[in-house]
Amino acid sequence: MKILVCISHVPDTTSKINFTENDTKFDTNGVQFVINPNDEFGLTRAMWFKEKQGASVHVINVGGPETEPTLRKALAIGADEAIRVNTPATDGFSVAQQLSNVVKEGGYDLVIAGRESLDYNGGMVPGMIAKLTGSNFVNMCLEIEVEGTNVTASREIDGGKETLKTSLPLVIGGQKGLVQESDLRIPNMRGIMQARSKPLHVKEPVDAATNTTTVNFEKPAPKGAVKLVDTVEELVNLLHNEAKVI
Repeated sequence: MKILVCISHVPDTTSKINFTENDTKFDTNGVQFVINPNDEFGLTRAMWFKEKQGASVHVINVGGPETEPTLRKALAIGADEAIRVNTPATDGFSVAQQLSNVVKEGGYDLVIAGRESLDYNGGMVPGMIAKLTGSNFVNMCLEIEVEGTNVTASREIDGGKETLKTSLPLVIGGQKGLVQESDLRIPNMRGIMQARSKPLHVKEPVDAATNTTTVNFEKPAPKGAVKLVDTVEELVNLLHNEAKVI
C-alpha cells in the first residue's frame, strides 16, 4: 500500500500572532511552526500501516522552502520520502489541485489529510482531493483499518460515530482518534540523522486556479473586564438587562 500524508506547516498555538502591511499579511517573525496537529495524528497512523503492513509512506506540503524543516521532522518520525510543491498555499482549491496532481502521478492508494489546518480552519482540501482524483472519501475520520483494498473506517457524527465500509483508493480527513495523543511520536536522534539522507523532492506547481484572496486579517476583540456581583438578584438583573441572555 502506498500512502501519501498531507502536511500543513502551521504556527504553534503558543506563538504570538501579528500582522503587517495594514493587516494584510501574516507576520512570521518570531513564530514557531509545527506539523498541523490533525496531520500529525494521520502521520502516526500511517507509521502503523508501515510497521504492521509494510506500507510506504510519503509526506507532502504545498509551500516555499521555509516549510522544509517541518517536512524533515515528518521524515524523522518515520516517513520514507517527502515532496514539496514549490508554490505558496494561497487558498484551499489551489492547494487541492496541486496535491491532486501529485496523487495521480504517484498512484497513491491512501491519502491521509487532516480534516482542517490549525491556521485557516477551512476544512475543504481533503474533500476536494477526493473529487479531483475520483477517490472515495471519509471526513472527520476517527478510525481506519485496511485489508487488501477493503477499508473499514469510523467517522465523527452529531451525537456519536458512524462506521463505514469502503475501498481504496481513498482520501480521509483525519483527526484525534486515528491515534491517541499518547501515541504521537517525537523524533529521536537516530530518526533525525536518517532524515538528513532521505529524499525531499521539490516539484514545480501545475497551473491551478486561485479563487479566493485575503483582504485583511483581524484579531479577536479583547475580553471585557470582569464584573463581580454580590447577590443572586444583581446577577439576574445583569443577565436580563445588560447581557440580555435571559
